[in-house]
Amino acid sequence: MPAVSTTLRVLAVSVIASLTVTGCQTLDDAGRALGRADLVNDLAARLDGSLVETWTAEYQLPGGRTSSIAQQKQPAQSAYAWADGKITVSEQAITRCATDAGRTTCTMHPPVLMSGKASVPLFTEARKLGLVTPPAVIRVLTEAALDPQAQVRQTDTTIAGQHATCVDVRRSAGDFTACVTSGGVLGSFTGTLDDRPAEVTLSRYTDTVASTAFDLPAGAEVTDRRAATA
Repeated sequence: MPAVSTTLRVLAVSVIASLTVTGCQTLDDAGRALGRADLVNDLAARLDGSLVETWTAEYQLPGGRTSSIAQQKQPAQSAYAWADGKITVSEQAITRCATDAGRTTCTMHPPVLMSGKASVPLFTEARKLGLVTPPAVIRVLTEAALDPQAQVRQTDTTIAGQHATCVDVRRSAGDFTACVTSGGVLGSFTGTLDDRPAEVTLSRYTDTVASTAFDLPAGAEVTDRRAATA
């Protein structure tokens, strides 16, 4: 699993560095001027590094909907929750929950090797459901590099009280804007992912995790398939 994250990081670094970037240089957290390649390197490193940290991020979605991502470093576990479902990943299980007509059901599956990065299998499961994930955003940036006409403009902003660096990408395959906070959390994304419109904006961030973040929804009917597939 670590190879997946490392591959995405290397792709992102080589990708964005090859894009045509406009705009002024930015400053890193220490106030040093960053060149364009250094800026992209920093963004990729932030996204990758956050996969092993402890934090909670809440997002605003179109139509007033919300979602949240929670990660814990030790023991390694992650959760992605939204109005109609929840995915939790730990060393004990991968659990998918869904709510339909007021009834919530959860299915527990055997865990996978994650080498301390519970977010890797979490984001794999989330992407299958069309949810926005940091690795999916990196893949879109990678695709943009294949377009020699792609242009990127860098800006800085504040999202949910967090400093964030943003890239505004213009390309024939579809424009998009992505922002990453100084802590490596996805600050916002507007564009298309896996042929579906996607829009998320960070609304709240904390470097702690609630004790109930990885609990299954109250009253859920739970099916444990770990023994059956072991």
